[in-house]
Amino acid sequence: MNSKSFYDAHTNFSFRTPREYELSPGIRCKFDLILEFLKNNQFYKNGLDLGCSGNSILCFIHNVKNKLFLDISDIPLVQYSPKSQNSTKTDDSVKSIHPTCGDICKLPYKSNTFDLICSLDTLEHIKNDKLAVAEIGRVLNQNGICIITVPHKKALYSLQDKIIGHHRRYEIEGLINLFSKNNLKCVRVFNVYGKIMKIAFFQTLNPKRTEKSLINLRLRYENSRFFNLLWKIIVKFSSRLMKIDAKYRKLQKGMNIGFIFVKR
Repeated sequence: MNSKSFYDAHTNFSFRTPREYELSPGIRCKFDLILEFLKNNQFYKNGLDLGCSGNSILCFIHNVKNKLFLDISDIPLVQYSPKSQNSTKTDDSVKSIHPTCGDICKLPYKSNTFDLICSLDTLEHIKNDKLAVAEIGRVLNQNGICIITVPHKKALYSLQDKIIGHHRRYEIEGLINLFSKNNLKCVRVFNVYGKIMKIAFFQTLNPKRTEKSLINLRLRYENSRFFNLLWKIIVKFSSRLMKIDAKYRKLQKGMNIGFIFVKR
């Protein structure tokens, strides 16, 4: 099975929408932490999310004029169609939206195009991550910002990683060195998830059951007003706990790590 078929077949990846922010404490925690580090007064002409799935963080960054989304699966890209009820074009500051089905190792963009690139929990899925990072460095503008998140600690790589399509986990210095070879300087490293996220290991023990449970959760959230209100409270509380765990956990103890790079 090739990569496209793998992600098309996994509904947990391909059927996501921007609503995952409301449904998943982990996604809400991750997005909130990243948004805290971005300057609210900085304007980005062109922003790109690589491996966006259907729940891109660009949907929550409002000071980006042109938003481009790339994923190897075309199924989640319908979320970014102007006709979609989940379309990210929600304010006048967004000039255009461009979803593209493509390969992160062969980006269909000109060099020095983007002021902002996000690639969250994507590099670990790429067999040739060196080529992917070189492509990121090529299409990012001088002084452009790149935000990356990856699973941490090579020693923790397990069967569960393999089941969900991970080729590897990363060490902090190793990833910093990989990006520095492409003129990308690391300006910040932070925990995305602390020890609380270990619960994810239990979810990956039975991926089919997990995917079915997530689909049922989405349906209940959309169709039951009472469950909708209850789940919002649960997600808000849980994501705050996860944020505290991430912020005050030592970097070496983090389950997932985030990086902010600047092209020099």
